Amino acid sequence: FHAIFVTAQGAVMEVKMKKLFAFLASALMVLSLAACSNNGGGNNDKPTDDGGAGTGTDKKVYNVGVSIYKFDDNFMTLYRKEIESYFKTLNTDEVEYKVTIQDGKGDMAEQTNQIDNFIAQDYDALIINLVQATSAATVIDKCEAANKPCIFINREPSEEDMKKDPGMITYVGADARQSGKFQGELIADLPNKGDLNGDGVLQYVMVVGDPENVDAKYRTEFSISQYQEVSGLKVEKLDEQRGDWDQAKGQEIVANALTQYGDKIEAVFCNNDAMALGAAQAITAAGRKVGEDIYLVGVDALAEAMDLVSTGGMTGTVLNDHINQSHKAVDCTVQAINGEKLDAYYWIDYIKVTPENVAQYK
Repeated sequence: FHAIFVTAQGAVMEVKMKKLFAFLASALMVLSLAACSNNGGGNNDKPTDDGGAGTGTDKKVYNVGVSIYKFDDNFMTLYRKEIESYFKTLNTDEVEYKVTIQDGKGDMAEQTNQIDNFIAQDYDALIINLVQATSAATVIDKCEAANKPCIFINREPSEEDMKKDPGMITYVGADARQSGKFQGELIADLPNKGDLNGDGVLQYVMVVGDPENVDAKYRTEFSISQYQEVSGLKVEKLDEQRGDWDQAKGQEIVANALTQYGDKIEAVFCNNDAMALGAAQAITAAGRKVGEDIYLVGVDALAEAMDLVSTGGMTGTVLNDHINQSHKAVDCTVQAINGEKLDAYYWIDYIKVTPENVAQYK
């Protein structure tokens, strides 16, 4: 009986072992099939083009870092919003541009930190609206060392700086010399050439954005030189003050000038519309009327400024085309990401805005 029991027990154990091996083999086969299914044949476990881990798709994702000199600026608010919206139109099922836009807060140290972070995080391209145009060389050196394309906008670096790292950097903007010339022509083309008192001399006040900014320098210089060339008259500068592109400062500067020089002021030139809007407030408060006993011009063609041009509150302004500039900047960014070489400059023309044509730009 003992022998029969042992034999029977062995047979039972053998059956159990066979069932266990069969179960394990089946389980392994299921796991193998599941793994193959999840891997999709091995096509989707590669890193994506943004350098990150696989996302389960073949979409190419590119990261673009944008630093604006400060968000609290009317013109650059329009500009950066257009950058963002235009990039969105370029997104497809195959390509996506992830855009990070940061506020430089008017602080070059803050902006430099943003640029360093974009580079450290391996962004594919940078769009930079410099706080200080004189810092362009430092920014270019950083981008060149990291092999990153850099598109400068709105604030033009020096010609010397733009010779660095050819093909990888560019400036997209409007030539500030042209905007200054157009301001001068807005006054020179008036029937009286702006010479209200008929003495053959234009007495004027100049409100400067930032003396270190090349746009401010060119607008200040070329508005007057072009006025003299076109009008044939002489000029007398009564006052020139720095307004930092700010409406409140523009109002203060012009209010003080009107107090000091009174009716002697025939024209006020402002390097941008924000300061011109402030100047218009000061002129109204002083009891003077644009177009009758004083003239006022700005640059940017902001909506508020064009309203004043249409109602006679400003003599004219100059359209700084943020739509075409921003679109060109984005197009250059895409070109650079695709490995195409960039030209050093891409220019977008300014346009004179007067009471006669303002309706088509409002």
